[in-house]
Amino acid sequence: MKNGKHITLGIESSCDETAIAVLADGREILSNIISSQIEIHKEYGGVVPEIASRHHLKNIPFVFDHALEEAGVTLEEVDEIGVTAGPGLAGALLIPVILLTERKSVMIIVRYIKTKTPGRKAENG
Repeated sequence: MKNGKHITLGIESSCDETAIAVLADGREILSNIISSQIEIHKEYGGVVPEIASRHHLKNIPFVFDHALEEAGVTLEEVDEIGVTAGPGLAGALLIPVILLTERKSVMIIVRYIKTKTPGRKAENG
């Protein structure tokens, strides 16, 4: 929460673009950072999954930091995080989870799922 507004961070990595957006109250775009791989895949005539995954892994920390900085929020102020679950390239879909694990923020997701998801009962631990 920042200035009384609910902060959402969304991560998209299903194919050849790494994109992260930060929203306030689900409507106000605070940042929208995109790192494209179009030029990298042109020489192959299409997206090469392994190359896409490696570039996501390389680019996502910078896109993540830039998105938070441009939005003027810290990770601690983010109320919820959403990531693309599919469809998409299997390796590319895992990259946001790797980033969030590295940033020790998986607990934010776990807490959100356990306490705020409709139909789920809060659990200890």
